[in-house]
Amino acid sequence: MLHRIAVAQAEGRAPSLVAAVVRGGETVWSGARTSVEGHAPDANVQYRIGSITKTFTAVLVLRLRDEGVLDLGDPLEKHLPGTGAGEATIAELLAHTGGLAAESPSPWWERTPGSLRPELADVLGERPHRHPIGRRFHYSNTGFTLLGALVEQLRGASWEDVLRREVLEPLGLRRTTWHSEAPHAGGWAVHPWADVMLPERVEDLGRMGPAGQLWSTAADLARFAVFLAKGDDRVLSAESVLEMRTPAAPGEAADMSDGSAYGLGMQLQHRDGRFLVGHSGSVPGFLASLTLSVEDDVAAVVLVNCTSGPVASEVAADLVRIVAEAEPRIPEPWRPLPEVDRSLLELVGHWYWGTYSFVLRLVADGGLSLEPLSATLRRARFRVNDDGSWTGLNGYFAGELLRVVRRPDGTVSHLDLGSFVFTRQPYEEGAPVPGGVDPEGWRGIS
Repeated sequence: MLHRIAVAQAEGRAPSLVAAVVRGGETVWSGARTSVEGHAPDANVQYRIGSITKTFTAVLVLRLRDEGVLDLGDPLEKHLPGTGAGEATIAELLAHTGGLAAESPSPWWERTPGSLRPELADVLGERPHRHPIGRRFHYSNTGFTLLGALVEQLRGASWEDVLRREVLEPLGLRRTTWHSEAPHAGGWAVHPWADVMLPERVEDLGRMGPAGQLWSTAADLARFAVFLAKGDDRVLSAESVLEMRTPAAPGEAADMSDGSAYGLGMQLQHRDGRFLVGHSGSVPGFLASLTLSVEDDVAAVVLVNCTSGPVASEVAADLVRIVAEAEPRIPEPWRPLPEVDRSLLELVGHWYWGTYSFVLRLVADGGLSLEPLSATLRRARFRVNDDGSWTGLNGYFAGELLRVVRRPDGTVSHLDLGSFVFTRQPYEEGAPVPGGVDPEGWRGIS
């Protein structure tokens, strides 16, 4: 890992680079490289984190949803009227499918003071949209500015104050702030063709702050990564952070070869055979990445203080890969269930949808898992509902209802999964198979 960040700092010509790796809910490694001998930063030194700020904004919006203050399907106009961009839903803004422009009108907002854009109308300009709403993914900083304004409108306080009260303080992120606080790194531009540097301007982004303002440290972002993997009921449940990590919009067509997508305020990518989630960030003078593999229980944070240099997201992904390959996650020991509803045992085993064969299993968390015996078919996990039905959690059957249909004597007749009938035998005689079953049954060629 030290070799990987050393190569990144040297070949990327970065004034400094600090990184941390998280496993098992805590930081297990950190390292740094610097151009100043004897003065390497540690995990407590602040860097600007750019668009990782968007993930914090998304957390605030999901909190409002979980409290019932809004629905992700609500148009923005319902809660924040008069923007001129209010037809887009809150979910579309979170997933960058609201059709809004990527940037605010000139001058470049990241290198000019936010006082030049005091109102949302100044951020959006006369032509806020670039694409039809909901039709395509188009990364939009202005969209997250609107989400920040939405938080302020519904909470009656500044985005900064709401973030500190509802997220930073509960999670113990004491070194994540709107303005830099010592010790912090300075932002630099490195000349592309000469080994000389130029200090970059650091601006208060004002209205654009919810899209890219924050400063943080490797240690704080490591703690934030743990939250994004497991949730924290003081902030967001595990179910809600899973929703953030679930694809909500595809990447650009040119990027689809790497399996990239976007969730709700989180970037998603398939790389080196693993599913990575998190976010990258860049503002003049700084590059940042928080990258997480939930399956491997490994996260990495990389912070750099130059405008262009090492690709922080690639370095972070490599740190995750190095740990996952060199020290594979050791599974927990198998243990039998502490208790089981005996009525569930009659559901497990082989089921057939037409002539396709599946196995239904009772899994450790008390849910059900439908597993095809052919690798090309659909699989799903289910959680039980209060009425005895089951809701699909993933894949094709996500959100679909699985119902157990019983005969008058109480025995199980079949399963109904979103209108698909599963029987104990392929096209079982007497079962309510849609379209019926030929009364002559199975036969050979005569």
